[in-house]
Amino acid sequence: MKNKFILKGFVMFTCMLIAFAGHAQDKPKASPAKTATGKAGGANIAISYSAPSAKGRKVFGELVPFDKVWRAGANEATIFETDKDIMIEGQKLPAGKYSLYALPGDSEWSFIFNSQTGQWGIKRGGETSKDASKDVLTVKAKPAKSASMAETLAYEVTPTGFLLRWENTEVPVTIK
Repeated sequence: MKNKFILKGFVMFTCMLIAFAGHAQDKPKASPAKTATGKAGGANIAISYSAPSAKGRKVFGELVPFDKVWRAGANEATIFETDKDIMIEGQKLPAGKYSLYALPGDSEWSFIFNSQTGQWGIKRGGETSKDASKDVLTVKAKPAKSASMAETLAYEVTPTGFLLRWENTEVPVTIK
């Protein structure tokens, strides 16, 4: 009789755990994973990132500080892939898979393509996990005011390059 009671309790406890685990998985991630794909410069391009939302915060210059390397998204470092060699802002980037970092500025941005991939985007102290010795290419781009507010970070691959858009800012990067 005592064993039946223990078994019943164990079964009920297990069912509750499964129910809670199932419910927790239904909650959407704060910064969901996204991928922007397309053709630019004759190559297939994919940018995989986690997309944070502004949530009423001032993004560039505050949430994402100026003049500090940023993982160009949330969670893991953003990944940029090209299946062919391309020219980004007039500089050659060999075909491959790279972590993409950004150095936002008020009037100019830098995008950094780094050969190390798979790392979490930041360390405990808030600094990026980027290893500067693995930087392959750094290009400059000019930010502009976007036509409309973008609540969530988004990348778009276009025939002429890619575009980062978030809050009231968009940053186009040319690819040939």
